[in-house]
Amino acid sequence: MTNAYLQLSQVDMTFQSARGENPVLRGIDLSVARGEYISLIGHSGCGKSTVLNIVAGLLRATSGGVIVDGREVNAPGPDRAVVFQNHSLLPWLTVYQNVELAVDKVFRATRSAAERREWILHNLAMVNMSHALDRLPSEISGGMKQRVGIARALAMEPKVLLLDEPFGALDALTRAHLQDEVIRIQAELGSTVMMITHDVDEAVLMSDRVVMMTNGPAATIGQVMDVPLPRPRNRIALAEDKTYNHCRQEILSFLYEKQRKVEPLAARNSAGPRTEKIAA
Repeated sequence: MTNAYLQLSQVDMTFQSARGENPVLRGIDLSVARGEYISLIGHSGCGKSTVLNIVAGLLRATSGGVIVDGREVNAPGPDRAVVFQNHSLLPWLTVYQNVELAVDKVFRATRSAAERREWILHNLAMVNMSHALDRLPSEISGGMKQRVGIARALAMEPKVLLLDEPFGALDALTRAHLQDEVIRIQAELGSTVMMITHDVDEAVLMSDRVVMMTNGPAATIGQVMDVPLPRPRNRIALAEDKTYNHCRQEILSFLYEKQRKVEPLAARNSAGPRTEKIAA
């Protein structure tokens, strides 16, 4: 892809432990256009969150690099905002104050107090949390906490929004509502989004492309699939959509056929001689 807004080039990641080297990622190459919504999906332990943390600047790749809007990523920065599965709100601050903390950090030198307040209120209204400005995190539901976390991230006006399984801890109904909110907001703002997910339906519903990771160790990108579904998307209508179901089947085929895990050596030995199946 030319004119990539977010570019990962030959990213390798190896962790050191008492047992030696643990190769997690090998040769990750990915180009993301401005305003594109991509999802990374794969089996647990394949390095999805490691990729996201490298883009966030929370980890330094062993080799290779990341460029966002023409600048190399070497550390965390406000141009990349992260929303984790756990809301990460400060429990002693109110809903308003949790967002205020981020806004003041980024915009204190460039915007007046009145402008910052208006911006905080705007972002909380965007996630439908205007009614709970003075509540503490302990006084609101899990879904509301995630809404505040998303508002806080968006209020930083990041160039790239990074979502690490942001709906994973929510019940099904809350999850669906919040997915719809993020789809609406991303369409409104034109944000560039990278999301980590284990949910195939979520990946197809929300993404322009789905990046499928191979199993570790030394995981890499096994397949990238376009999701050619028009926006806005309606989850009810998509249930019977041929393109939606084709995309869903492609991901399931990759995850459960092409990336089928080989049984542990001990299990094979205990079962006696057999023909080993190698993932395609």
